[in-house]
Amino acid sequence: TEGSRQRVQAFEGVCISRTSRGMGSTFTVRKVSYGEGVERVFPLYAPIIESIEVVRQGRVRRAKLYYLRERSGKSARIRERRRTATGRPAKPAAANED
Repeated sequence: TEGSRQRVQAFEGVCISRTSRGMGSTFTVRKVSYGEGVERVFPLYAPIIESIEVVRQGRVRRAKLYYLRERSGKSARIRERRRTATGRPAKPAAANED
C-alpha cells in the first residue's frame, strides 16, 4: 500500500518452511536477489495476499529446508518431481522385452 494506491508485487522463490497453526499459519519463501539471500514470512490466510501459485514441485526429505541458507548455485537446487498428465507421479519406463 502506497498512500491510497495499492499494487500487486510478486515474490517468487523456494518455500523453505510452513507452520500449521490454524488461522495463524505461515510459510517462509526464500530467493536470491542480486547475490543476497532474501527471506519473507507470509501469513497463509492474510487478506492482503491476492494469490499463491505453485510453479514447480520438488522432492525433498525434510520438512524444513533451512540447510538451503548455506548453499548456493547448483547445490541449492531442489530435484523436480515429474508428474504425468493425470496428475500422478511419473513411473519409470518399463523395458520392452520382445
